[in-house]
Amino acid sequence: MAASSQIPPAPGPWPGQGARVQGYGTVPPGAAAPGAHGGMAMPPYGPGQAPRWGAPVGPPPGWRPPVPPVRKAPSARTPWWQREGVISRVLAVAGVGVTLIGVVMLLVLAAQAGYFGPVLRVGAGAVFSAVLVGAGMRVFGRAGGRVGGIALAATGIAGAYLDVVAVTAIYDWLHPVLGLAVALAVAAGGVALAMEWKSQPLAVLVVAGAAALSPVVTSELMLLGFLIVLQLACAPVQLVRNWPVLHVVRTLPAVLATLGCITIATFDEPAPDRVNWLLAAAIAIAAIGLVTTVLVVRGRPSDVIASLAFAMATTPLLAMPVLFERRAAVVVAAIYAAVLLAVAAAYLSPKLRAVLRVPGHTATVAAIAGAFALLEVCFRVTDGRTAPIALLLVAIGFLGVAGQVRSRVAAAIGGAFAALGAFGLLVVASPNILATQRLAQENLDISTVLAAVLAVAVVAVAVWGIRKLPTMSSGDTEESMLWIVAAAVALYAVTVATVSIGVASGVADGFVIGHCAATILWMVGATAALLYGLRNLSRSAAVAKVALGSGLLVTAAALVKLFLFDLATLDGLVRVAAFLVVGVLLLVVGTRYARAFAEAGATRDRDGEEVR
Repeated sequence: MAASSQIPPAPGPWPGQGARVQGYGTVPPGAAAPGAHGGMAMPPYGPGQAPRWGAPVGPPPGWRPPVPPVRKAPSARTPWWQREGVISRVLAVAGVGVTLIGVVMLLVLAAQAGYFGPVLRVGAGAVFSAVLVGAGMRVFGRAGGRVGGIALAATGIAGAYLDVVAVTAIYDWLHPVLGLAVALAVAAGGVALAMEWKSQPLAVLVVAGAAALSPVVTSELMLLGFLIVLQLACAPVQLVRNWPVLHVVRTLPAVLATLGCITIATFDEPAPDRVNWLLAAAIAIAAIGLVTTVLVVRGRPSDVIASLAFAMATTPLLAMPVLFERRAAVVVAAIYAAVLLAVAAAYLSPKLRAVLRVPGHTATVAAIAGAFALLEVCFRVTDGRTAPIALLLVAIGFLGVAGQVRSRVAAAIGGAFAALGAFGLLVVASPNILATQRLAQENLDISTVLAAVLAVAVVAVAVWGIRKLPTMSSGDTEESMLWIVAAAVALYAVTVATVSIGVASGVADGFVIGHCAATILWMVGATAALLYGLRNLSRSAAVAKVALGSGLLVTAAALVKLFLFDLATLDGLVRVAAFLVVGVLLLVVGTRYARAFAEAGATRDRDGEEVR
């Protein structure tokens, strides 16, 4: 038939598939279709020939089945020195260090030995640094020249910085202010080149090399100035680049050098001018650290390294008060505490947080550093007897803030101040002092009364504030422990307050009366807790459990004190009054306790009958 020659070739389902046969489905390659030529396989049809139904369709000419990939056995881990780029980086860093040491030798040791002349030494250092920077820029643009270019440029820029330090500190060719300005320009140029090349290692090598070798060229206040210049020159970089290593490298040298100078000054008798310059350096470091960190975290709230650098920058100014007399130290520490706590408060206030956008980790650093500054104020404005008063006042403030804004950081700081204040009160009014009339009359006065009253207030605010924290919930074991600790501290503080009032009043039996009042107040507090728990027995089982447990513990403590201490110490009508009051309160509580549980039992019986 002529029409059969015009039939286009049928697409063959190769490879791995059979020909599609009408009525029979798919036939594997090489198999004949059922009913076609007696089941015999037909050869492939040639070009231009019409396909025959049932004829197998072969692969195209030249087709080969795919070869499965050969799986290689896992090789051993490549040693670090054989990894690509590791040795080149190590050699580059070593070359930077060795070359910079040579520059320092040229500037310092040659000057000490009288080799060459000042102009030749300084000029040779400047020319050598310029050549290294030029070579680095040339090498950096070539293939595989990034590591070498960074090393050469970093060496040249750091060498130029050391040259400026030598010109200013050794040869006095530049006024210190002008020398610092030139050094700032050199460091800024190096940082600008690092930003253009997008290379954090270049900036780190420049700062680390210059900071590590500057102490060889100069010392003391001039050294602090040049290290602060390095800290300042790198500050703008952090606003546009997330280079965490540079944060630490630019801050740590200035901090360590300033702390070292402060430590040395504490063992000497430094001149007032030297102390003032150290104060200026500490303020500069703290200001650069604070401003830079606040600006950085506004754009990158998750930059924890910026807050770490801020924490390091706060330490020199926190250490400065040791060099001042009391009044000046209080002023410095108080101002610094106010600034730091204001930054922390900006996070707690929603309005200020929207303006400053200070994240939680930065606010935490500011709060802790401010707390240390405030601690210095407390110890500077008080003595050993009045220190608990100041510490407990600060504790009340932090715990109140913690309860108001539900801040765990504020609660932790308040708890630390409360612990220090309680320890101070325990030292001033120890159990031995409270139990001995002679010691009590020698050591207790109105200051211990105020401290004890503040301790009771701290307990109340702490219980109120901590129970509002997200981690606390009514009825938990933590809350029960909180009530137990609070009750113990409150009992001791009440005893200190009453005995101190009795002694400070000047009455002949003031010590005895104070202990009698303490026992009665213990029992009054226990009675109040028990009555409160009984009143809430049907409303809140958790609250009633905590209140009843605390009340019973305080009752037991009051009875132990009554029979073990008061019975042997008190005498006359005072002892009679203590026993009578405690006995009456016990009768009242016992009667109310029995009636409350009887009413609860009657209610359960009535509810059971209604259900039946």
